[in-house]
Amino acid sequence: MDMFIPPAKPLIGDEEVAAVEHVLRSGMMAQGPEVAAFEKEFAEHFRLGRACVAVNSGTSGLHLGLLSAGVKAGDEVIVPSFTFAATANSVALTGATPVFADIEPNYFCLDPAAVEAAITERTVGIMPVHLYGHPANMTALAALADKHGLKLFEDAAQAHGASLNGTPVGAFGTFGMFSLYPTKNMTSGEGGMVSVADPEVERLVRLYRNQGMQRQYENEVVGFNNRMTDIHAAIGRVQLTKVDAWTAKRQANAAFLSANLTGVVTPPVAPGAVHVYHQYTVRIAEDRDGVAKALREEYQVGSGMFYPVPNHRLAPFATGQDLPETELAAQQCLSLPVHPSLSDADLDRIVTAVNALTSAGA
Repeated sequence: MDMFIPPAKPLIGDEEVAAVEHVLRSGMMAQGPEVAAFEKEFAEHFRLGRACVAVNSGTSGLHLGLLSAGVKAGDEVIVPSFTFAATANSVALTGATPVFADIEPNYFCLDPAAVEAAITERTVGIMPVHLYGHPANMTALAALADKHGLKLFEDAAQAHGASLNGTPVGAFGTFGMFSLYPTKNMTSGEGGMVSVADPEVERLVRLYRNQGMQRQYENEVVGFNNRMTDIHAAIGRVQLTKVDAWTAKRQANAAFLSANLTGVVTPPVAPGAVHVYHQYTVRIAEDRDGVAKALREEYQVGSGMFYPVPNHRLAPFATGQDLPETELAAQQCLSLPVHPSLSDADLDRIVTAVNALTSAGA
């Protein structure tokens, strides 16, 4: 029987193991020199042109970024519903209200027209998600933010190295957040990185992550323990040396899938956009769940359904809104394996399986 092809696969090599061992033997395991080096190297590697602050998770990064940008109780921040709950959670954790807007059907990111329709007198910001590794329409969203006097925040959890018209994601907004969870395009084991445009916002993120202190026992704000450890930073620093090659392999795998899949809608790429394919997400018009089950059981091909329950229908946020493109995507989207570990034989099996099932109407 064929080996199972997982939908995602973290890549950890001997170099990461050696880096962790070095930290363990150094005796300095909390936030230290590895974290400081990782922050600097991350900003330089992705050409962000701004400071980066490492934290213990992507969600922490969003939460602290929003707090540091001044988002507070009574405010509204416009977000997509078609994303992981952390996006809306982070807004709610500041005391503000996440306001859901619909997505563009092609790229699964916030629709600027839907965003403009959702703006009220309480709106202070817009937080697009660069979903699946494709940049949101930052040109139109930045114009909206300027027109209405709003701040722009970026959830770049899935989009390390993606760009639009030459500008990397994470370099558009007041802050951008990159997740370093194991399944992301690069990992630190667990963690997040916040790219920050403004020195005062950067200072506040650094305060909030460390109990409100920059100097010990001189607490300036009520803070959190959201620090990254040197152990995690050491893993991240090694992964930075590998992520470009992995991204190129993801893009090559995606190109092969797009050239050979039939019976599904393959993911388009917007003009001027660089897609880094954290997920390769197709639309299946009929019986998406049945196709996913048959892929797994008949062909040993894993897949992912992100996100079958949109945020605006989750218990903490249930709004009763009508977001038709979000609902359609939740019913039709299936993410196929695209990770760098795939062999040519794996890619052939994925194509054969999907084409057989979608032509047969699984």
